[in-house]
Amino acid sequence: MEAAGGAPSNPSVDEVFLDFRGRRAAIVKALTIDYEDFFQQCDPGKDDLCLYGFPNEVWQVDLPAEEVPAEIPEPVLGINFARDGMAERDWVCFVAAHSDTWLISVAMFFGARFGFDKTDRDRLFDMMNDLPTIFEAVVGKVKKQGKKKSPVSNHNNNKSKSNSKKGSESQGNYSKAMESKEEDYLEEEEEEQGETLCGACGENDDAAGFWICCDICQRWFHGRCVKITRAKADYIKQYKCPSCSNKKLVNCSF
Repeated sequence: MEAAGGAPSNPSVDEVFLDFRGRRAAIVKALTIDYEDFFQQCDPGKDDLCLYGFPNEVWQVDLPAEEVPAEIPEPVLGINFARDGMAERDWVCFVAAHSDTWLISVAMFFGARFGFDKTDRDRLFDMMNDLPTIFEAVVGKVKKQGKKKSPVSNHNNNKSKSNSKKGSESQGNYSKAMESKEEDYLEEEEEEQGETLCGACGENDDAAGFWICCDICQRWFHGRCVKITRAKADYIKQYKCPSCSNKKLVNCSF
């Protein structure tokens, strides 16, 4: 099966970049404009599925290549299994981040295969880095307008808060149903937590943006105070603040 597409016909930096850009455009389309179709194709009841992007800007959800090793690096396997096991937005972010990793690995694979030297690799990476990542294109830098900001967490339960909703700055184009669902959720969370104080600095700074809640002591912290970014928080299953982490170390010491 040639689900991922073959190598560029012209082994040059420009040709590899065009290959990268086409695959990137395809995956961004799958996660935004064609999101409903993509979501339906990622049926958890099916076998392990991957999201492929073709150089001609066409995307495909399919089984992995049968040959080992594959012609080019393969995308992350089994994205469909996680679809219903996590919050929808988190799942899309998960797929986007892994897709970014796949695109870079494919481009670097071609660079090695075609014998790119350091100068060629630097030029190729600079060209790729000039484009927003898939994660950035899908999630976007959104701001919540006309609403009071409140803490946001990495967790997918009633403790989670967000100071943002989809707005004009978002390059993503989630379905209207997803947007409406998230806006309702954010409004509910705002009502629950209006005067939260940071467990580190003791302040309630609305301009701070990102907040995170400790799963142990249930206190909220500015992300900047505990050196946790929104991107890092997406991959934290259980967050422990510095104080709770230190307590565990003390209890385990002799």
